Amino acid sequence: MSDTVKTFRSVCGLLLFPIVHFYLLEAYTHNGFTEVRQWPQIFNILLFELVAWILALLFRSVTWALRTEGILAMLLGLINYYVYTFRSLPLVPWDLFSIGTAAGVMDNYNFMPTPRVAAVLFGFLLVLFLEGFCRADGKKCKRYVSLPAAFALCVALLLFAKTLQREEFQNRHLMYNKLFTPVYMWQTNGFALTMVMELPFLSIEKPDGYSRTKAEQMLAEYETTQEASANQEQGAERMPNIIVIMDEAFSDPGVLGDFTASEEYMPFVRRLFQGEKNTITGYLHTSVCGGNTANTEFEFLTGHTMAFLPQGSIPYQQYIRKELPAIPSCLKALGYETYAMHPYYAGGWDRDTVYPLLGFSHMQFLHDFGKKAYIRDYVSDQTCFDQIIRTYEEKEEDTPLFVFNVTMQNHGSYDAHPGFAPHITVEGAPSEALSMYLSLIQETDRALESLISYFSQEEEPTMVVFFGDHQPNDTVAEPIWRLQGKSYRFLSGADAALRYQVPYVIWTNYPMETETQQDMSVNYLGVKVLEAAGIALPAYQNFLRELRERAPVVSAAGIWPEEAKEALLPYQTLQYYQMFDKD
Repeated sequence: MSDTVKTFRSVCGLLLFPIVHFYLLEAYTHNGFTEVRQWPQIFNILLFELVAWILALLFRSVTWALRTEGILAMLLGLINYYVYTFRSLPLVPWDLFSIGTAAGVMDNYNFMPTPRVAAVLFGFLLVLFLEGFCRADGKKCKRYVSLPAAFALCVALLLFAKTLQREEFQNRHLMYNKLFTPVYMWQTNGFALTMVMELPFLSIEKPDGYSRTKAEQMLAEYETTQEASANQEQGAERMPNIIVIMDEAFSDPGVLGDFTASEEYMPFVRRLFQGEKNTITGYLHTSVCGGNTANTEFEFLTGHTMAFLPQGSIPYQQYIRKELPAIPSCLKALGYETYAMHPYYAGGWDRDTVYPLLGFSHMQFLHDFGKKAYIRDYVSDQTCFDQIIRTYEEKEEDTPLFVFNVTMQNHGSYDAHPGFAPHITVEGAPSEALSMYLSLIQETDRALESLISYFSQEEEPTMVVFFGDHQPNDTVAEPIWRLQGKSYRFLSGADAALRYQVPYVIWTNYPMETETQQDMSVNYLGVKVLEAAGIALPAYQNFLRELRERAPVVSAAGIWPEEAKEALLPYQTLQYYQMFDKD
């Protein structure tokens, strides 16, 4: 075969196969021809073309340039498919910081490819084979020519990426740029373009008009010398023990729509919601759904909101590098013994590094738990609650205790497991995942009732706070949506917002005013806890208590009421100061 024919074939391959790579990558989950918008399709193809030509110049081999890009597209698309399947959110740049955490739970998921995934993989393998015919002799292109050319194309790629990141350009070319709806953003822009658009948010810009002096002056206005709140004066005679349980994936699927279960899956929690004595109940609006547990922790412990941070980012892994004011540090300064408990590996979400920076004096992870009972492959909630009781019984009598316990029992996936037989079914929804989930929630409900029963007999004033970190992924929610004649792929804004609601309970064994339907976002829950415990609020929490009256929901999933958005700049200013600028 003549060199001219080989060169022609290779040039055609460099023009054609990057386009195929793009559409195959999208095909893992949706049809790139019909679901990705027209201009974004063009921009994705240009990104693939530039990468392929740069690799061809660097390798001086069209075949290996195309195969390298093809393998990367195949693997990234496959990873994105599984990430989306398991947590209902697509892959984002910040997930690079979460590789260790993801690896720790991989054994608990089912990676069996669907027929669609298998077909896409076969398509990639076929393309990789065909790319072997693009064998022009690249060695004839000397290094002193190919390297400068590659550099020039790299500069062109960077300039093109910067252009794609400009808001004015995005709006003009109908690129969807609303980070708070990441699934829709990815499905309409395509994977590669979305990743490029999200890269600038790896760093945090200062709020408009920000200055450290202004932030410090704002905080000074909320300083208080208050010794105790009315709750403490009327209730506990001394600082109460505060037991906080953030329960993995605990939620009430009933908020998504009516369904008939074969038996009640959370009878005790429902009883508390009816106005039980000394109880505050309501629904929390979370910033995450199906995963990213650490972000709910972050919002509760600090009072900060993910609404001011990049969608999909993980503050534990990206931003917390020094001591950060938080509920544990506040209580520690008041004489509390502060414990963080999690029945899994210490390195998950970098908790063993972050917890001390938030004020925890003691940490207990998987290997620190004593006798452990498992449900499926995770330590049971009952074991977690027994560990709390053990810690309480071993503490010094006159020292108040603060425990923050993050459970694992209800973690996905919700496939069949030989060690646990789900027994709750839903009429009209023969879903193994939904049955498994409801049966797990019932186990948690029983364990919570046992824990509260124990502390109801104790003389030391004690508060138990219980809430879920997020709802489970779409494999659990979709059967309920179908009963309502809906699908997770075509939800209204109001329906989508329902996926970010979880129940919470604050219970005390001392007198406290009972409240129901106290809905708010997670960032305010810590303030509510300190108020109910009779703890004088720090300046930042005083600010949040006042803001909560005007904007009860501020999360990455939405702000309510919408008109409150205009009044959130002071909040954004104080959060930036606390996280990034405070000495």
